[in-house]
Amino acid sequence: MELGQWIIRANTLEKTMKPIAVKLPDIPHPAMSYSQAVRVGNLLFVAGQPGIDFESGFISTDFETQARQAFANLSAVLDAAGSGLDKVAKTTIWLVDASNFDGLNKLYAEYFPTNPPSRSTPIVALPKKEFQLSIEAIATVDSE
Repeated sequence: MELGQWIIRANTLEKTMKPIAVKLPDIPHPAMSYSQAVRVGNLLFVAGQPGIDFESGFISTDFETQARQAFANLSAVLDAAGSGLDKVAKTTIWLVDASNFDGLNKLYAEYFPTNPPSRSTPIVALPKKEFQLSIEAIATVDSE
């Protein structure tokens, strides 16, 4: 390969590898300064999705209800950005109480029934004391 071909490929790669915040008109913008999702090439990085109903502001005290809402929020962001749960490669689930791990594991198997993504599940404290978990993800997006 000639030098000119390498330069063209490097310039093309540089242009496609710039982080781009994904505008999600149907998903509420976070109150803090971060993007719900950022695309880099064919990868989508989704910010942590808590178990809050964004329309009503309701946060259930029941772990399963809150976890299902977090998965619904994750799915909505993925779908709005042109991806989906079936394209998730990695999740990090920030879990507040380790005693909820077994319940989370059952839900994970439900939402990712085949080819489940790799996962990390650190036990943490979250910014709002009502939040019992937050799910972030890395997924693929089809080429435009």
